[in-house]
Amino acid sequence: MEIKKFIKYKEDLNWKTTDISQINALCKNTMMEHIGIEVTQLNNNSIEAKMPVDFRTHQPLGWLHGGASVVLIESLASIGSDLLCKEGFFPIGLEINANHIRTVKSGFVTAVAKPIHLGRQTHIWNVDVFNEDSNKLICTGRITTMIVKKDFE
Repeated sequence: MEIKKFIKYKEDLNWKTTDISQINALCKNTMMEHIGIEVTQLNNNSIEAKMPVDFRTHQPLGWLHGGASVVLIESLASIGSDLLCKEGFFPIGLEINANHIRTVKSGFVTAVAKPIHLGRQTHIWNVDVFNEDSNKLICTGRITTMIVKKDFE
């Protein structure tokens, strides 16, 4: 029995925008662009992205670097939180953990982020990373973002 069956995900999310090209444009000149992460879908209860497994995301032995998976997890959940924040607020990563289940040498991995808590001051997300070819779970993570007021220009 899967434990995640007991997790109640938030539904019918009210995204600030659903324009994927606009979201990806905001990621220009960031870590996300550097390693090739692209947001691919916004659904009523999740946000999805893909990342290449290549020289940018490999560790020295040629496998997907665990840190790259964590970058994917944090990036996707942070974008999700930002798209759900009220005007004048933004998310900052507060805590993240990840369990690396298996690895992959090439191709793409896809990530699916779902919020399990959307509070006034914190958001908590579960993010699963899958091998795009086999659909096998590569990594699973949980991240908490703190929602702070913008007090700068």
